[in-house]
Amino acid sequence: MNIHSGLSLQSKQLIYRAIAPKVPQHLANNFKTPSSSNSEHMAEYLAKHYFSKTISDQPDVVKTYLASEEGAVDMSNQSSQRLQRFRSAIIPWLDDAKPLAGARILEIGCGTGSSTVAMAEQGAIVTGVDIDEASLKVARERCSQYGVDAEFHQANATELSSKFAGEKFDFIIYFACLEHMTHEERMSAMKNTWDMLPSGALWCVIETPNRIWFYDHHTARLPFYMWLPDDLAYKYAKHSPRKSFNSAFNDDSEESFLHFLRAGRGVSYHEFDLTMGISEELDVVSSLASFNQGRSKIWEYGRKLSRSRNSQYEAFLRKVCPNMHPGFLDAALDLIIRKN
Repeated sequence: MNIHSGLSLQSKQLIYRAIAPKVPQHLANNFKTPSSSNSEHMAEYLAKHYFSKTISDQPDVVKTYLASEEGAVDMSNQSSQRLQRFRSAIIPWLDDAKPLAGARILEIGCGTGSSTVAMAEQGAIVTGVDIDEASLKVARERCSQYGVDAEFHQANATELSSKFAGEKFDFIIYFACLEHMTHEERMSAMKNTWDMLPSGALWCVIETPNRIWFYDHHTARLPFYMWLPDDLAYKYAKHSPRKSFNSAFNDDSEESFLHFLRAGRGVSYHEFDLTMGISEELDVVSSLASFNQGRSKIWEYGRKLSRSRNSQYEAFLRKVCPNMHPGFLDAALDLIIRKN
């Protein structure tokens, strides 16, 4: 059962705001409120500088996409909803593990800056990194609109250990980006950033689809898709219900295949075992699902309704891996791990 099925985008947004967990007052007091024209300005800025790169360089194609239901959701997420979601769900979780005020954060995969604003407005000293210059352009503008400071760098995650050699961070955070790397990039990035952390600092992964799950909610929206080998998944992409995905890979060029891999193939505990230490032995501070459990009874009720079909699979995974932290078994990897 999906409690959101058949509802308009505006209705879904209102429901989310009504049931979202209550944010601690000391955090809510720091929320920045830009001018009333900010939403419209950011939408125009995103269309010009972000969607013109990620969707098409043809204005008419971008306009058609943004007028579609998928495009409207995409724009709403990029312009405002991601920031609201980070504020209500992610920021209290991170702050509970270690106060954000004054914390030095290396944010990998900062994208268009919603998460950057959410952390910087809490007093965190944020260094944002992304491979995409178009996203960074929007991120800088978003921070300016919200009146917060952050430092941004265009770089591949494999370059970070040399680029930030000698610098110490309290958090190193991968925001929805590990799944967009090639296997070699991901292994290098995970190992190098783990080695960069001093003892007691925190390594975090947020909003990354878990490869061991039976349904790919992130990329193809197909069952068992993340279990397929890359070459088979590439050819099977045409069966995805996502129009922006199923028509994107029509040739056998290396460039097209690399683009496919970067669309998102999922991550699992196996990479952690090989780069950071055996997953069962890592010092997992918490997972997002366990932290948010009980923060809002209405939120939890809605979560159970929308995920009722997954309960048997969750139970199965916990039976197979009884000694593993439940966060490694959730549909998305949202973990805070302490370096000892």
